[in-house]
Order: sequence, then C-alpha cells, then structure tokens
Amino acid sequence: MTPDAQPFLNQPTRRPSDRPTARPSVRPAIRPSDRRTVRPSGFTLIELLVVITVIAILAGLVSPMVFRNVSDAKVAAARAQIETLGLALDTYSLHNDSYPSTAQGLDALVALPATAPIPRNWRGPYLKRAVPADPWGTPYHYESPGVVNPASYDLVSYGKDGQPGGNGENADLTSWGAVAP
Repeated sequence: MTPDAQPFLNQPTRRPSDRPTARPSVRPAIRPSDRRTVRPSGFTLIELLVVITVIAILAGLVSPMVFRNVSDAKVAAARAQIETLGLALDTYSLHNDSYPSTAQGLDALVALPATAPIPRNWRGPYLKRAVPADPWGTPYHYESPGVVNPASYDLVSYGKDGQPGGNGENADLTSWGAVAP
C-alpha cells in the first residue's frame, strides 16, 4: 500500500444518518421588472362567465329529456298500482265470493268493511299499506259492479288532470287496459 492511501483507511465509514442535511433553497427575490409577468392564482370574471354559460346551455338541452321521462314513469307507476290493487281485489273476491261494493270502496282491502254487505270470510288486510293515491295525488275511482265490467269492478285513474278523458299524460288509465269511456 502506498503511504497516500493510509489516511483514507483510517477514516470511519459514514452511515446515511451521518450525512449533513441539505440547505433549504432560497427563492430568488422578484425584481421589479418581473412583477408584470407574475399572475395571481384564480379565475377571471370572464372565465367564470364562460363556464356558467356552458352549464346553462347543457341544462337547457338535458332537462326536457329528463322531464319527459318523469311523466312516462308516473304512467308506468299508475299501471303498476292498478295491477296491484286488481290482485288484491281478486283475492278479496276469492275469500268473500264478491268484490267490495262501491260504498265500501278500496278501503275494504285494508280494514274489515263496516257497511253492508259485510264479508263473512274477510282475511285481510289485502294490502300491506293504506290504499295509495295515483301518482298525481288523486284517489283511484272504484266502482263495483262496474259499468264496463258488470261481473266485477272498474278501477280508473283519471291521469294528471284528474278529469275523465284526455290525451297523453291526461289520459285515463283503467283496470281493463283500454281507455275509459
């Protein structure tokens, strides 16, 4: 070994924890001539107005499609409720040999009727909850014996307008599937 290598051999080995810490970097001062190029962070008023305009245009295009589907969903819900009430009425008829009278109404599916004819074999309630109103908030029109179905019942939702007749969302929905007279 050379005499020059001796001093290096006698030095202790360094561990990673012995390393000197790095000096924090110092940010250079901004010169007055550079201040014109520095922009504050954030959005300008024009950028915000452009974004709001784009959102308004999109909302104007999408909302009619969404609201059209809402009216279709209400019609489908009314048809499903009429089917459910029809099944409950048929079960009532199987147990009692007749449908509830018009005076007893659909409430006979939830509680034992107090008006004549009192059913002898009432095994209700035939619905888990109270009799629902149609999706537009009006009660279903029930008639037994029915005008269209004299051997059973007529069950009708008068649609959005709550009046007999109508087209589109105002059309009547019936238990027999055709448009009400």
